[in-house]
Amino acid sequence: MTFFKVDNLFKSFGGLQALSDVTFEVDRSSISAVIGPNGAGKTTLFNCISGIYKPERGRILFKGKEIQGVAPHRIARLGIARTFQNIELFAHMTTMDNLMLGRHQFLKTGILSGALYFHRGSKAAMDEIENRDRVERIIDFLDLQSARNEFVSNLPYGIQKKVELGRALALEPELLLLDEPSAGMNAEEKQDLMIWLKDIQEELNVTCLLIEHDMRLVMDVSEKIAVLNYGRKIAEGKPEEIQNRPEVLEAYLGEAVSL
Repeated sequence: MTFFKVDNLFKSFGGLQALSDVTFEVDRSSISAVIGPNGAGKTTLFNCISGIYKPERGRILFKGKEIQGVAPHRIARLGIARTFQNIELFAHMTTMDNLMLGRHQFLKTGILSGALYFHRGSKAAMDEIENRDRVERIIDFLDLQSARNEFVSNLPYGIQKKVELGRALALEPELLLLDEPSAGMNAEEKQDLMIWLKDIQEELNVTCLLIEHDMRLVMDVSEKIAVLNYGRKIAEGKPEEIQNRPEVLEAYLGEAVSL
């Protein structure tokens, strides 16, 4: 059974065809990438996968089950988490609080009952301890100890990107969608990101699918790449197969990118 597959996907906005007959597969425990020039349809694709958009035609299959048109919160419960190109964090909450929000679907007592019946040894207290322990592991994993109790608004942009990655990992996904994970990061932070992506794949056994403009990062971490242009897939293959394809180079003409 294919772990994840996009099959003949179509999505339009008025007269604009954002996605047209897009098909590709992602293997379990792999790192794959979707690349293409600005306006190629990459974020629209992620919005369809995560349930924000409903495609007109085609299927999205996760572990053999069709998920196109399923609500975003149900997509998350199935085991798909996502980061965003523009950071979607609560700026006036701490790193710890933002990561705890990523655990909401695992709370057994619920927010109201937890507040009413919280006492040492209670189900709510045990629930809190268990989820905080999970979050502490993510903080250690991403080396966020110094940011634990800092308001997100006070953190450098690159650290905020790590916090958003941590919140996605707090959902314990099987498939992690990363929309421009290196945007706003400096060279050192990008190098760290490459290491974390490999660790997420190998230590956490999470499958990663990323949209990324930094071609060096894409070529270094990806096992398979799909290339979109004007909403269509124009190429797919291993990094060494993709980087010299004439149609890929043509799509990037005028873009400040080196393959």
